[in-house]
Amino acid sequence: MTRFIHDQFAKDYLEELLKTFGSVQAASRVAAEVREIDVLFTPIPTQTANIATLGLLGKMATTPAIFEPFRNPASADEINDCISKLSSIKSAMQREAKRNNMKIPNSEIPQLWILTPTASKNLICGFGATEKSDWGTGVYFTPKHYRTAIVVIHQLPCTHETLWLRILGRGKVQRQAIDELTALPANHPFLRVTLELLYNLQQNLRINQNTPAEDRELVMRLAPLYQQDREQARQEGLQQGLQQGLQQGEQQLILRLLNRRLGNLDLSVVEQVQKLSIGQLEALGEALLDFSTMADLEVWLSQQ
Repeated sequence: MTRFIHDQFAKDYLEELLKTFGSVQAASRVAAEVREIDVLFTPIPTQTANIATLGLLGKMATTPAIFEPFRNPASADEINDCISKLSSIKSAMQREAKRNNMKIPNSEIPQLWILTPTASKNLICGFGATEKSDWGTGVYFTPKHYRTAIVVIHQLPCTHETLWLRILGRGKVQRQAIDELTALPANHPFLRVTLELLYNLQQNLRINQNTPAEDRELVMRLAPLYQQDREQARQEGLQQGLQQGLQQGEQQLILRLLNRRLGNLDLSVVEQVQKLSIGQLEALGEALLDFSTMADLEVWLSQQ
């Protein structure tokens, strides 16, 4: 069960980071197939310079790309399945171009990026994948016409360039990346959205009754960050010197977390939250950790 929680986090995370720079289709259905790809990305040409803020992930996204993140080490069968999806997409693009009497430039065919926490030498060699000097350690490219690379997250160097990929790692690698994330300047463009997604991951793992030890450690690591973020929101309100500012800071944080956890809130629900006192907002910040549906929120609000 927890694997699916992490899979959803990875898809949401990649979508949020990349959507500023192009078109993102998460869980896109492969034409004429029942299978789905995780994230299909098409960059906006005018944004390719700005995407450098995402380091190695941004470099991957300067051209059309398919991202297939794995929580557990990807097997040979799973990698073959991803390559098959890419082949289906390529064939669909070629059929569409033929109908329109056009030719598809090679640059418009997506590059497949398989993100796996670890991978054995035998697996990498089995696909004929090798590293390239201009991509660094941990990124293995298959022969040219496969348009596929296997990114072994635990082999990536611990640099700012790889941070946004190492967030998708496991165990010590992910925890270290979270520590580096929290050390970023408060105004970093991707800090807020990443923390909110991690809080949502923490909440989903927390309510799961069969959480493995590794995930329990992650929950414990994220718990104080959530509390610190709430405290920061309160401090920002205090700095405004107004009780209203304090309340608004708490409101904004709670509404962001509710949106992440339950989806877009109806205006009527937002208005109810905005009417809550500071004490009620703090209580809601604790209670929302146990919400799994919109009905849970509505019941809580009806009791206030």
